[in-house]
Amino acid sequence: MNASVKKGLVVLVVVLFAGYIFQPYQGEAASQLDKINQELAQVRKEMSAATHNRNQADKNKDYVLSMKDKTAKSVNEILQQINDVSTQLNNVQTQIDTTEANLQKAGTDLEAAEKRLNTRDKLLKSRIRLMYTNGMVSYLDVLLSATSFGDFLDRLDSLKSILSQDQDILENHKKDKATIEVKKKEIEKSLGDVKDMYGKLADYHALLKDKESEKEVMVQKYSEQAEELEEISDDQEEMLIKLAKKISDLEEQKRKIKVYYTGGKLGMPLHTTWHLSSPFGYRIHPISGKRKLHTGMDMAAPKGTSIYAAESGVVITARWMGEYGNCVIINHGGGLWTVYGHIRNGGIMVEEGQTVKRGQKIAEVGSTGNSTGNHLHFEVRKNEEAVNPAPFLK
Repeated sequence: MNASVKKGLVVLVVVLFAGYIFQPYQGEAASQLDKINQELAQVRKEMSAATHNRNQADKNKDYVLSMKDKTAKSVNEILQQINDVSTQLNNVQTQIDTTEANLQKAGTDLEAAEKRLNTRDKLLKSRIRLMYTNGMVSYLDVLLSATSFGDFLDRLDSLKSILSQDQDILENHKKDKATIEVKKKEIEKSLGDVKDMYGKLADYHALLKDKESEKEVMVQKYSEQAEELEEISDDQEEMLIKLAKKISDLEEQKRKIKVYYTGGKLGMPLHTTWHLSSPFGYRIHPISGKRKLHTGMDMAAPKGTSIYAAESGVVITARWMGEYGNCVIINHGGGLWTVYGHIRNGGIMVEEGQTVKRGQKIAEVGSTGNSTGNHLHFEVRKNEEAVNPAPFLK
């Protein structure tokens, strides 16, 4: 066997040996890569579901809070109606008191009128008895027994006066009786009307009080629902952070990410003038009104202001994330992340899995999510926990 043949056999053996040694390794690496990609796809799917659940919880909470405000407004309206009805009840009670006083006065007048009627009845009866006993002749006797013509005229005038008085007594008797009956009926009717009105107002007052209690129960119910939905939202947010950590770990396995951040200061995410509108720490949330940890620093700047990566790394999140609105999270290795929130719609310039360099433009300032104005919400997280970002910046 000549030297060239031997050389060829050696090369063949080496190639075959290398194929035997490296092919399984390459196959194993490919299998591991597929496994990581499958896990990444599953985690991103879970992240999308968590984001949807978070957004749905926020929408439901907004609806519940709007219903709470609407119901609370309704309670205020009912309270105003209760005040109005209470005023009307007081006015009607005054009318009842006045009418009862008038009815008492009418009773007093009726007693006086009845006394007058009794007196007139006695007078009329005495006149009738006189006429029945003596007849009309007695009147003629009075006239004929006159001693002179003048006396006759005087007696005639006296008789006319007596007859006229009798007529007046009869007329007044009829008028007093009719007047008293009418006045009594009018006052009794008026008293019945105002008491009926008072009863209806009292029933309406009771109905309004029942409605007030019912609405207060609804307000409490909506408050409890809002708190439950906020807890769900917070749970989903925590889940999103954990899922982002999973993605980060898988990306590190997949790409064998090197540690970009080795210490020192991070780069400023904004290269233009800005002012600190809210620092890291506990505060009263401007939207929910509750005391809550503000996990980053708010850097107020005009809408569309460029946002730059504070350090090189791999983008693990570039999507909508509940309260953060449009959000980018960059993994710089070694457990250090930076978070950029409230990015304007259409303002994300990077994709998940993309490697970015320090100072590279990644997004633009906006006011998406739970935000009261245009600003960058900037966070630094160590091993998923939010820490004060101020000491990390230049």
